Amino acid sequence: MTDEIPEPAIVLDLAPSLEESLFDAESLARLEALGTVTRTTPGIDGDAERRLQADVLVTGWGSAPLPARRADTWRLWFIAHSAGTVRHLVPKSLLSDGIRLTHASAAMARSVAETALWFTIGQLRSMHIVEQAMRQQHDWELARSPGLGRTVAGTRIGVIGASRVGRVYIELVRALGATVVVHDPYLPDEEARQLGVLATPLETLLRTCPVVALHAPVTDETRGMLGAERLAMIPDGGILVNTARSALYDTDALTAELRQGRLSASLDVFDDEPLPADSELWDLPNVVLTPHIAGATQQGYKLQGRTVVDETEAYLQGRPLAHEIHASAYDRLA
Repeated sequence: MTDEIPEPAIVLDLAPSLEESLFDAESLARLEALGTVTRTTPGIDGDAERRLQADVLVTGWGSAPLPARRADTWRLWFIAHSAGTVRHLVPKSLLSDGIRLTHASAAMARSVAETALWFTIGQLRSMHIVEQAMRQQHDWELARSPGLGRTVAGTRIGVIGASRVGRVYIELVRALGATVVVHDPYLPDEEARQLGVLATPLETLLRTCPVVALHAPVTDETRGMLGAERLAMIPDGGILVNTARSALYDTDALTAELRQGRLSASLDVFDDEPLPADSELWDLPNVVLTPHIAGATQQGYKLQGRTVVDETEAYLQGRPLAHEIHASAYDRLA
């Protein structure tokens, strides 16, 4: 391979509506200036092979998984994923075969973190209960029944996972006056000091924080890390915020805590999506539910598109990538 590929073939493996959301006219023009841009069409014979014969493959939500090993017949050496999670799409073995991979997770971080902040403020003020009483029951006094709320300022917030999203969330709640403690075994002490947080063991965090925000990836270490015993450590009246992944906890154990009314939760992610109609979570009054939309904002999508273009341009021009996923970090990805 040379540092600069002549007439590169760039294949967009995206639904038309997603492409429109990601790329404004300027970003699309920049991408088209880098090579010949074509698009896959779901259900068309040959498109699966055409993805493998691209110099650059742009993937996104809905893209089909790639084979486990790279064949000598492939032209493909670079994948730019327009979203965050890649493990369902690009096997780690492809990185060992020399495929280079980047993603737009960083571009989604602020949108997701702002949703987590909204969840936090809303739960501290019982806004979901207030709004339901006002709008659905037209009951002024019932809407006032939750009593005095709490502010972010002066609240001790526990963050599990100093991920990209976690770091933006830390920035936001600290700006509002929260005291933040973090559990993340991969967070160096110096970075914790720079973030203005106190690194702490998980069980200490759970016992001392009335708000627990999940921002960790799902790995062998974190899967099911919050079972019944650890959830019971969260103080009475505690709040769980999850815009990460539901695999971080035992959903049945969390549902039991919520059913008792000891905890409240705001959840954007679930074991099964869409959330099954018979899930008990629908009917629990102390739970805020959203349909996995924490990262879905106009500005965030356009930033994801610009990130794809920036990374593609850097790759084709032989410059370092800003968001490359290396095999050594693959298992810690969200």
